[in-house]
Amino acid sequence: MINITVPSPDVTITKQESPQLSHIYGFTDFHLISREVGGIFMFYNDRDELLFVGKARKIRPRIKKHFEDSVSVMKDHRNEVTKIEVCNIEDPYEREIYETYLIHEYRAKYNVEKVFYK
Repeated sequence: MINITVPSPDVTITKQESPQLSHIYGFTDFHLISREVGGIFMFYNDRDELLFVGKARKIRPRIKKHFEDSVSVMKDHRNEVTKIEVCNIEDPYEREIYETYLIHEYRAKYNVEKVFYK
């Protein structure tokens, strides 16, 4: 049996109730997420249920793309996201393993491409 331990989040940002100067669905702390570091990110709702897991070579632009892009899997569910957790992981193979593991272990609601369960 393979034992996978997901690292603790390096950054956690939460949606503000009455955001000042936020143009991204109530999130004002995007500056805390690195632009140049690779890793995985997780979107949660207000009940702390995992909605989506993603990976990227550069995390901040990728997360923003999910909130701005018209073809994102999250385009119809953006308002549900209340918390974003980020783990900085430089190795692309490790990112792939952690992403796949989290999708299946926590049954991410809107990840549809890497799902082995139905």
